[in-house]
Amino acid sequence: MGTSAELERYEQRFRRAGLPLFIEDFSPTHDIFTRATPLLVLVFLSEMIGATSLDWRWWQNLLASVAALIVLIGAFGALNKLRGRPFWSLPTRFGIPELAVFVLVPALFPLVTQGQVRQFFGIAFGNLLLLGAVYVVVGYGLIATTYWGLRRLAGELANSVASLVRALPLLLVFSLVLFVNTEMWQVFAGMPVAFIVFSVIAFTVLSTLFLLIRLPREVDAIERDAGSGPPLRRIQRLNISISLVIRQWMQVLVVSAGVGLFFVAFGMLAISAHIYDQWGVEPGSWSYDITLLNHELLISASLVKVAVGIANFTGLYYSIALLTDSTYRTEFLDNVSAELRDLFTARAAYLELRQVSQSPSGPMAK
Repeated sequence: MGTSAELERYEQRFRRAGLPLFIEDFSPTHDIFTRATPLLVLVFLSEMIGATSLDWRWWQNLLASVAALIVLIGAFGALNKLRGRPFWSLPTRFGIPELAVFVLVPALFPLVTQGQVRQFFGIAFGNLLLLGAVYVVVGYGLIATTYWGLRRLAGELANSVASLVRALPLLLVFSLVLFVNTEMWQVFAGMPVAFIVFSVIAFTVLSTLFLLIRLPREVDAIERDAGSGPPLRRIQRLNISISLVIRQWMQVLVVSAGVGLFFVAFGMLAISAHIYDQWGVEPGSWSYDITLLNHELLISASLVKVAVGIANFTGLYYSIALLTDSTYRTEFLDNVSAELRDLFTARAAYLELRQVSQSPSGPMAK
């Protein structure tokens, strides 16, 4: 017979796997924002600084801070009383009134004390962004997924290194040609660091969008093969897709980093200062000479930029190949399929246990 302890064990397993949306009746007011209560309280109280001014004396700022702190505590205390809770209690749920107080009350301080309209909108918008980040990170289990990935880091690294070894021969066919290309060096060597960072972010976004579009099909196929329990809801499929994207990021990161380090080492051996001069490429903002076995090696900012650029292209290619190339796809999805089948089976048992426990004759109905 089902018990609340057994249900909690299943729910804890879903959370640890980064799939909190497998939990029935998962609610933002009870399961998302309440878990982030310590962070929200810390941010809320720290925003009393908005009532101060650099143009005031220290004692005026102190009085303003104390007054702001009283207002902040009083606002939530009054809301607690309206909710039927003790004045000094922390919120047990975050509905629209609690979220409105969190967003608007601290933003009012610079508006009331100094007439700063811009700061009012800035603080309110910042609080909204924080709530959105909390909703995404906690609601979709990003922390649990990352923690799960860190716990399995050794296995993931082993898989990624194995994938890197298999991928290198094909990747090096075009990567080496690009690396010893004069135009490639001239493009990346003269590119500002900010543009390099932007290109990395852009390629990461592109690969993530591809994965989010493609992964739901794979999840549906795995779900059909597992054949356990009722169909997943759309939000649950999205939860699985995000979890798999994070897992795939880890493999892509290892492969990209391996390719980048390879080209930094190869460039130090093969691209000398004489070749820099012939290609008309400057070493960049910094460069160091290293002597190895009576051979002068040169590492420079330009070399690192080129290596990062090629690693960036490689990461995009590899992230797409994981779901399109038969070799990489089978290897990646075999591990994923086995884990998801176990989770689908656990979800079916969890739903059945939950139904039994909530029935009039169930143990929780007594």
